[in-house]
Amino acid sequence: MNFEEWAKDVPEEISNDSLWKVEAYRLGLFVADIGWYDVTKLVGDKRTIGLSDQLYRSLGSISANVAEGFSRISHKEKAHFYEYSLGSARESRDWYFKARHVLDKQVTIHRIRLLTQIIRLLTTMVPQQRNFKVREEQSPYFTSEDNQPPNKELIESLLKKVPMP
Repeated sequence: MNFEEWAKDVPEEISNDSLWKVEAYRLGLFVADIGWYDVTKLVGDKRTIGLSDQLYRSLGSISANVAEGFSRISHKEKAHFYEYSLGSARESRDWYFKARHVLDKQVTIHRIRLLTQIIRLLTTMVPQQRNFKVREEQSPYFTSEDNQPPNKELIESLLKKVPMP
């Protein structure tokens, strides 16, 4: 499965909503959906049952908080929910790192990189709503492979080649 195939199965009621134009929302919904397979594998190991629950909750919160924030009128409220989403994306990335002992290395690396792209998007969305920069502006997200800031090509490659557990 890849993002394009997955997106074809998203109900029109969701994909025709103006919220669908928000990339962080689409990617958050996608990572939660593919995360279902990951938590299914994790729950099979009694050592990671609790981890799987935490992971799935944090994955689901990414797109849910973007959706709620998008629906708010004030910029301050929007930013508040986008910050929640940012926290959930970071939490998810943390849980994936901890799950690396059970999930395949390729799956873990893919999910961490995809979540890093979502984090990157959200760190631009918050200041756009607040009209100031996020505290960590001097901390760009670099990939270990090329030491360059992530970009659209990287996101596209992560969405085309999605390893499954």
